[in-house]
Amino acid sequence: MPISCPRIVIAGTNSSVGKTSVTLAIVSALRKRGLRVQTFKVGPDYLDPTYLSMASGRPCYNLDGWMTNEDYVKRLFVDKASQADISVIEGVMGLFDGSDAVGPEGSTAEIASWLDAPVALVVNVHGLARSIAALVHGFTTFDPKVSISGAIANHCGSERHGMYLSESLNAFGLPKLLASIPRGSLPGLPSRHLGLVSADVRILNRQVLDTLGEAMERYCSISDILEIAGSAPHLSRDLSNRQKETAEKSVRLGVAKDSAFHFYYQDNLEALSAAGCALVEFSPLRDDSLPSGLDGVYFGGGYPEEYADELSKNMSMLNSVRQFASTNRPVYAECGGLMYLSKGIESLAGEKFELVGLLPSWTRMLPRLKSLGYVEATFSKDSLFGPEGRRIRGHEFHYSELIGDPLEDNHWTAAYRLRRRPAEIENFEGFQRGNILASYVHGHFACRPDSVSHFVSICKNVKWQEKII
Repeated sequence: MPISCPRIVIAGTNSSVGKTSVTLAIVSALRKRGLRVQTFKVGPDYLDPTYLSMASGRPCYNLDGWMTNEDYVKRLFVDKASQADISVIEGVMGLFDGSDAVGPEGSTAEIASWLDAPVALVVNVHGLARSIAALVHGFTTFDPKVSISGAIANHCGSERHGMYLSESLNAFGLPKLLASIPRGSLPGLPSRHLGLVSADVRILNRQVLDTLGEAMERYCSISDILEIAGSAPHLSRDLSNRQKETAEKSVRLGVAKDSAFHFYYQDNLEALSAAGCALVEFSPLRDDSLPSGLDGVYFGGGYPEEYADELSKNMSMLNSVRQFASTNRPVYAECGGLMYLSKGIESLAGEKFELVGLLPSWTRMLPRLKSLGYVEATFSKDSLFGPEGRRIRGHEFHYSELIGDPLEDNHWTAAYRLRRRPAEIENFEGFQRGNILASYVHGHFACRPDSVSHFVSICKNVKWQEKII
């Protein structure tokens, strides 16, 4: 049955043109009008969604064409967008940038074409005049599957500058200028590494959101945004492939959630819940021990290096995790979670902070990026998420590295045969001992129901064994 899903993609000509600030401002302005706004982020990024969630008051979902597939993206989008008045999708990098130099795979353009979503193109117009017409013309005609419905001029020098840009676009019959935003009119957002720091109320409070929304009302035609979003064609909502009822909550899964650990794909968590996991949040920073009655533990990514001292001093929690792991109940750790399970973290200053110590290696912070990009993991042996030979896709982004090879300890094996994009070189990763699995990979398994059910079944079986014993 066709369903109306008003939607718009906020894309950029390239990175650092202000997509996130513009998107937050548009979301804030729409909410101020009383609309229910559903946000999405193209690509694997964890940081921008924390901002978008705070701005919209609803969970933000990643739409990633490389880690998942077209069918999954469409079903996820329709499921969430149908519960809102309008959906705003923030792009990644430049509109046509993705995982491939030739094709659209992993790009904002790919998602826009799959969803028949009109695009508003953000352009940094500092030092730009008539050339905006050439730029927008190139983006508009580059891929006929992508519909650019308007341009947003960010970092304008003056009101006259904005008028000049608008006249240039109109003269060449190009998409209209939706906004001319003066330099310095949007509050700055702090950045860390290659992206934003995680949002919290100290950074993105109501006052900042109101300021963003007011600026967008002043410099942008929100009515044009609504008109463009409303012009998007209806989408087909096929419910036959969706799980209509969630399974009985037969597994209690502890999920580390605090300032140090909070990088999770929202649909991963929802897939675990739908498969029968009661998600029990806990804080490795603040809590004395793991919650009682857990059948498994999930440590996501985050910034454990920023809280290494506090994590190291919480000895009762460290001992609780060690004791839990000794029962052979599943412990799954990604990136920051891997660092937490290691012997400890060595800071840039050379200071060492001891942590759980399950993984027989230290981790060390580096001044430069260690790894960034898509990865595909083929299971080299049976693991928590499936049998040998199964594949999952994910993403790496970290500034730390392991000191030494955990595989030198013969109690540990490599569960993953890892291939990083765009290189085709394979190496072994996914460090496994019993039902402990630690990796730098942020895996996306929600699009693989068989992997989710495999994980849940292991949690169940271990619990049953304990009851029998």
